[in-house]
Amino acid sequence: MSGTDYKAIFRKAIEELHEEGRYRYFAQLRRTCGEFPKSKYYDGRGNVKEVTVWCSNDYLGMGQHPKVLEAMHKAVDDTGAGAGGTRNIAGTSWYHVELEKELADLHGKEVALLFNSGYMANEATLSTLAKLLPGLITISDSLNHASMIEGIRHGRGDKAIFKHNDMADLEEKLKAVDIDRPKVIAFESVYSMDGDIAPMHEICDLAEKYNAMTYLDEVHAVGMYGPRGGGVAERDGVLDRIDIIEGTLAKAFGIMGGYIAAGADICDAIRSYAAGFIFTTSLSPVLAAGALASVRHLKESGEERRLQQEHAELLRQQLLKRDLPVVVENSHIVPVMVYDAVKCKQLTDALMNDYDIYVQPINYPTVPRGAERIRLTPGPLHGPEEIAVLAEALDELWTRLDLPRATRQAAE
Repeated sequence: MSGTDYKAIFRKAIEELHEEGRYRYFAQLRRTCGEFPKSKYYDGRGNVKEVTVWCSNDYLGMGQHPKVLEAMHKAVDDTGAGAGGTRNIAGTSWYHVELEKELADLHGKEVALLFNSGYMANEATLSTLAKLLPGLITISDSLNHASMIEGIRHGRGDKAIFKHNDMADLEEKLKAVDIDRPKVIAFESVYSMDGDIAPMHEICDLAEKYNAMTYLDEVHAVGMYGPRGGGVAERDGVLDRIDIIEGTLAKAFGIMGGYIAAGADICDAIRSYAAGFIFTTSLSPVLAAGALASVRHLKESGEERRLQQEHAELLRQQLLKRDLPVVVENSHIVPVMVYDAVKCKQLTDALMNDYDIYVQPINYPTVPRGAERIRLTPGPLHGPEEIAVLAEALDELWTRLDLPRATRQAAE
């Protein structure tokens, strides 16, 4: 009896990833409290060694900050581990309510609404907007995150894509839509793969000119920019011009979860209609307590942000001095281009095996084919010594693997 060979189909799909050099391996790491960015690396064969992590999204090391740990220990002793249900059914705790108040204040909004991840916040909110606003067209930056794309797609409304950070193209897309038709411009502040930043004032000007709402993803910017860590919108003075801000608790704040901050009616409507919110067990109060402590600390302390920016610039200059193909942007992210999936994996393997440095290769579909890279995220706890070691290791490996230097790439 013949039939579909399901196992063979899955095996073939995995083999294709191996052949293209973009099969994803998960590094087994055990973070040691108080030693970030050091971590124990387990190679799966019984060997363990200490490595320095250079690709963490815990941008400011807040996942191990004493205030955060103390708050989480207290919460687990006070409330236990789990949330107990969805927000509607026994899953709303004091910690959830206080954290939402703190986040609303951070962004100068009336209300905030917690989700279990930034991905969920984007997907649920953008898809629900299309259902609540009849005839809505979403005008989306071409480099928006996958979660934003999925949310727009699941909303089943019309969409238009404008060229990345191209204000002339955005205006053309807006001009083509009736002024009275509901529309939302969806964009990010810091784009995580290149580290470039959206022209916030210009986008807000166009939104006001063409009667559009603004939806801003600040996941790579909350905690990182602005005098209180309110993101690029706070830094650039446009908080009051953004209708919906989406953020995460899993990057600069060092915990887990996502949220939106907006007007009370908007958040209430999303709370009441978004399936991704309604039918999901709420974030553990222990995580909410840690996030609450982290947000409060970073509102008051700018030292972590200052050191992070200082170290990012130091690393950038060290790599440029060695003629490495760094993408130079004014953000905390330092991408270095490799342009080849197989060599990108060879590079990161050599960093781990020969230099005890952990960096994850970035390849398709995260970036287009041919745009493979490593993405370095120096933080306040990466000192000048660690930066020098990384720069020298990359310089040596660029020669060993015959990777293109910046001058050679420019000439080609």
